[in-house]
Amino acid sequence: MKRLSNRLSCFVVLGLFAVACVARAQDKAVPKAVAKPPVKADAKADGKKKKRPMVQIAILLDNSGSMRGLINQARSELWTVVNEFVTAKLGGVRPNLQVAVYHYGNPPAKLLVPLTDDLDRVSEALFGIPVSGGSEYCGAVIQTATNDLKWSSEGRDLKMIFIAGNEPFTQGPVDYRVACKAAIKKGIMINTIHCGRGIPKGWLDGAALADGKAMNIDHTQTVVHVASPQDKQIAQLGVDLNKTYIAYGAHGKLGVLRQSKQDGNAKKASIASAQQRAVTKANAYYRNSAWDLCDAIKEGKVDLAKIKPEDLPENMRKMTLEQRLAYVKKMQTERGKIKKQINELNVARVKFVAEKRKLLAEKTGKETLDKALISAIREQATKKKFSFGK
Repeated sequence: MKRLSNRLSCFVVLGLFAVACVARAQDKAVPKAVAKPPVKADAKADGKKKKRPMVQIAILLDNSGSMRGLINQARSELWTVVNEFVTAKLGGVRPNLQVAVYHYGNPPAKLLVPLTDDLDRVSEALFGIPVSGGSEYCGAVIQTATNDLKWSSEGRDLKMIFIAGNEPFTQGPVDYRVACKAAIKKGIMINTIHCGRGIPKGWLDGAALADGKAMNIDHTQTVVHVASPQDKQIAQLGVDLNKTYIAYGAHGKLGVLRQSKQDGNAKKASIASAQQRAVTKANAYYRNSAWDLCDAIKEGKVDLAKIKPEDLPENMRKMTLEQRLAYVKKMQTERGKIKKQINELNVARVKFVAEKRKLLAEKTGKETLDKALISAIREQATKKKFSFGK
């Protein structure tokens, strides 16, 4: 019996050794660029966390009196643009998304929100833009955004500036040619969006100097929304998601208030904006780990056992640790169910809208801000080897 046991032990050791050898042989045979991806994008590889690719977008808006329509388009279509990245991947990995906002119609250019993945802050910034001024210094705002924002230094990352306005590109103390050349040296592409007829030379030249795209939009046009049977239900589910958030810490109350207010702003803008915001909230780019326990624990940013009772919501303070963990798990599960409903409804909505848009395409060829942004994003992201699913 003892001899049989020893033989079995030998077989086990030899078997494990063989498996290890095969694994090492496979590792050498497969180039790193096409190696099997980890189960999770942030899983450890060779002792280090695999770094997600980055998409960084800075939006520079002329906020002079004639640009009210442009600002309204930016407010209502933010979520449509963000949702373009829901299926985006680079090398099979979903990128992180950061957005910054400046207004520049009343010099000096003002930073409203730096590059951030807190999309509620971006929405808050857009709805807080004042309409005033009358001097638009394009070169100066491009230079400011290039120098002051924390841009990625990774060559693979997608870095884009979108500047929109209607005055000559040559205004102001900074030569736009110098500013655009400095931007592309950092790998930041400049996309120009002229609001009005045609695309003047400076707006064309600025984009060409920084590998970008020059576009023209009708900033006075109201963005056409194709209503679908799913819109209202998707928008309501977006509001229902809020009930699954658990505010904690110093930023908790502010986060809850900001979330609710931006739901209201989207609803005021249009049912389309509310619906698109709900789709954003149901996907990975809407993250609130700075104030929500569900996201923070999921991302491994907090240890529930170490949080002080006073930093928890009232209903959790007298719970045991096990009860707190169970409560968070319950909210995470509920959130997952609601997100699934939203995304399933959105599949049907996208199909319905696509069929309707085919009919509308022949009636209006005018570009609006969302179309211009999406067009450039798709084109430039594809050149950087990003792929978009259905």
